[in-house]
Amino acid sequence: MTSLTNKVAIGTSCLGQNPAHTLDLKIRAAARQGFAGLEIVYSDLDRYSTNHGVPITTGAKQIRQLCDDLGVTILSLAPFENFEGTKTPIQDRLAVAAAWLDIARILGATYLQVPAQYGDNCTGDEAVIVSEMQQLADLASSVSPVISVAYEPMSWSHFYPTWEDALRLTTLVDRPNFGLCLDTFHILTRLWASPFEASGVYSDGPTKLADSLRRSVTDIPMEKLFYVQLSDAERFDPPFSKSHPWYVEGEAPEFTWSKHARPYPLETELGGYTPVTEVLQAWLVEKGFMGWVSMEIFDRRMRDEAYKPETAAERGWKSLGKLQGALAGTTARI
Repeated sequence: MTSLTNKVAIGTSCLGQNPAHTLDLKIRAAARQGFAGLEIVYSDLDRYSTNHGVPITTGAKQIRQLCDDLGVTILSLAPFENFEGTKTPIQDRLAVAAAWLDIARILGATYLQVPAQYGDNCTGDEAVIVSEMQQLADLASSVSPVISVAYEPMSWSHFYPTWEDALRLTTLVDRPNFGLCLDTFHILTRLWASPFEASGVYSDGPTKLADSLRRSVTDIPMEKLFYVQLSDAERFDPPFSKSHPWYVEGEAPEFTWSKHARPYPLETELGGYTPVTEVLQAWLVEKGFMGWVSMEIFDRRMRDEAYKPETAAERGWKSLGKLQGALAGTTARI
């Protein structure tokens, strides 16, 4: 018998996806509900700053002050996408990274969250990728306070889609401020959940997931697991195909899935069906990870202007209660 004792953050993308859902409203909703931390999505901060007619650095100062006033920690600035291996001059990409890192420091964020490469204009040359990630990590540690790079393997990433791949890269990069951000959605949609099967599950999914989780408990160094993100996935009924209204030519099915049908964990009433609890049982209980966990969902319902950030925050908190009960083996609520 156990319970969820980790500090819990929530991504600002989880609190509304309409321009009317402004960053300050989202932050207040999260704080009111009881979330201890936030992952600040760059586009939310950019829109907030534009709406207020201030530079993004000034917007970051205002958001930092709001979070300080509300007693909420800023966990990360996210997502810094498609950096490594992109076929553009590395100095140009490092200049963009430096601007993001400046903003992360203003926010007081611990992490710059970096999803693994999924763009088209990129190389898979590991020597290049390792070198560029070392340069990013060194840039992030060149000014105080040091920012840590939280690298996230995604189920549709080109070269590092699994925790094993990302851990290998982390070992090669070999920087203390370079580690992993692991997301239940990506683990589950890579190994267990299928958008194509009527059952919603790959035939060998349960075996593959169990094996992967077993190895993750022993093989991932605790100091390299920076934080964990939580979300579920809706079952496709009927299964996903080219005739599906969400289908986009050339887009990975898992990416499509993530954009539209990624509810809070254990929201079975909205179609969530993946064994999120099994993943958390492995990582939080058996492995004993005590760091931050963070909600990161993408729900098409939140694109409606009428949808309220308060409702989204309440859903997230209810989801935490379900996770708490599932891990404790009871129906206890947080």
